Amino acid sequence: MRNLLLATVSLTLIAGAAQAQDAAWTGAYVGVSAGLADRKERGSETIGFDTNLDGNYGDTVRNAAGADAFSTGFCGGSFNTNAAPGGCSKDDDTDVELSARIGYDYQMGSFVVGGLVEYTQVQLNDAVTAFSITPAGYAFNRKLNDLWAVRARGGYAMGDSLIYATGGYARGNMKHSFNTTNGVNSFTRDGGGDANGYQIGLGYERKLTPNVTVGVEWLRTSLKDDDYTVRAGNTGTTAANNPFLLVNASGTDFLRTSEKFKFDSYRVTASYRF
Repeated sequence: MRNLLLATVSLTLIAGAAQAQDAAWTGAYVGVSAGLADRKERGSETIGFDTNLDGNYGDTVRNAAGADAFSTGFCGGSFNTNAAPGGCSKDDDTDVELSARIGYDYQMGSFVVGGLVEYTQVQLNDAVTAFSITPAGYAFNRKLNDLWAVRARGGYAMGDSLIYATGGYARGNMKHSFNTTNGVNSFTRDGGGDANGYQIGLGYERKLTPNVTVGVEWLRTSLKDDDYTVRAGNTGTTAANNPFLLVNASGTDFLRTSEKFKFDSYRVTASYRF
């Protein structure tokens, strides 16, 4: 009888410990992170033109002599002078980012699933310039000021450690601008605003206490930004043989050729679990 009682108590304690372990990562939490955002992109971007205003941005702008008005080319960044030899200034494509999040996890055995809402403060610039043979410079710039994200995450718990993958929806507060040294045409801006996309990433967390965790995280953010256009038109005194008016007297529309705004984040995290 005594042995049976001892065995029952032992099994109860073991079951209780296992249940506590299974629930170690279950619950709500709040957290913060700090790190570096890096927007270094591969490839080259240009500016597309729609000379007949049919919505297709693959046209060549030509002057009255038939020459390509933008044969001098394009460059990444904002123009330094009105001519291509002056080149472009480098974008601010890295920045310190700060984030705050609130979330909930649920542990099932060794597996942990959950979701979170996060706000990130970060500032990244992305500009592209076209140079005409006039000469003149035309620069599109977009700047990400902050970001909201809603992500799911799932991982594997090993005692006080958790490794996980995460992914979900992101919405960035994008500000647009256009600058030019052309003083002959009028320039009408249209569109712009928030950019939508997604985030994916990987992370690691470790418990310092039952309520406090620290970790590291990598995130890739990809936003779609494709609705900001500029129309070069007639000021009222612009010559009829102006390259932007030759095909359609109403003008020529401009659009940057890359709609993607991507960057990587490398973070350290800290959370308090309730």
